Amino acid sequence: MHAPAPAPTGENLRAALAGLLDGLPPSQATQAVERLIANYRGRTPTHTPVLRDRSDVVAYAAYRMPATFEAVRSALEAFRDRLPSFTPASHVDVGGGTGAATWAVAAAWPEGRHTTTVLDWAEPALALGRELAGAAHSQALRTAEWQRQTIGSGLAIPSGTDLVTVSYVLGELTEAARRAVTDEAARAARAVVLIEPGTPEGYLRIIEARDRLIAAGFRVVAPCPHSAACPIEPGSDWCHFSARVSRSSLHRQVKGGSLPYEDEKFSYVAAVRDEEVPPAPARIVRKPQIRKGQVLLELCTPEDGLARETVSKRHGSLYRSARDADWGDEWPPAGP
Repeated sequence: MHAPAPAPTGENLRAALAGLLDGLPPSQATQAVERLIANYRGRTPTHTPVLRDRSDVVAYAAYRMPATFEAVRSALEAFRDRLPSFTPASHVDVGGGTGAATWAVAAAWPEGRHTTTVLDWAEPALALGRELAGAAHSQALRTAEWQRQTIGSGLAIPSGTDLVTVSYVLGELTEAARRAVTDEAARAARAVVLIEPGTPEGYLRIIEARDRLIAAGFRVVAPCPHSAACPIEPGSDWCHFSARVSRSSLHRQVKGGSLPYEDEKFSYVAAVRDEEVPPAPARIVRKPQIRKGQVLLELCTPEDGLARETVSKRHGSLYRSARDADWGDEWPPAGP
């Protein structure tokens, strides 16, 4: 008999996180998560440790890692769809903490032939990330290096790194530190993927980083179908997407919700240097509106910026594709 196939990376991560909560009193986990929700994103100076001890890190990992994993996985999926020839041999996760983005990279390239290094300044987070990765099915995760390093102007990324990820980090930094991190990633990497919360402020941080990457010679791979200026007027709207996240019992306990899932909103940019990026179709930038006999699509297009398209039954197979299309998909869909 053949051995059973390993569980997908996302399931592997959820199982590892569930094991972390064994022995941690629910009330302690809930209190830690509530405090971290209040303090973690951008309200605490970067020289002050937000994740103070193991219980903090366990609670934070159980609460936030699934959402961060799904957001980064979605961004990487869009990157791979546009540039399937790109396979990283090396990956550096800046400010990676407990390693959600490293799990997402392992899911995106399950062959596991890349090396991964996680850089963060919080030793308790690195220790827990190392512990979680030790039980992973992915060789790239099991052999990852976890290094303590200040994330800011002193950041050093090895030159020639194939892929750098920076997820949910820029909002915790000063303006000067954000620029330093983006510029160091641009200097060192072939490809850079940046993810921030899907808020107006998160979008503005992504747009600033996007501009700096383009100025450094990068081409945008996703989500934008071009490397020109973003057509969204600042202050009028913001570009963001959504990833479905399975809720753990801790999620439901802390948020008081009953649904088995939640939707993580995120903004991102994926860019590459020294690679030919094929011409891009439009991308759906809002949830498609399905009406009787028609589907309304909000698009970002290569030629005309923001545009609206109505697909009706008379469009035949295209109409069926529109009914199945999702927020964040390319449009029109690629042929079979």
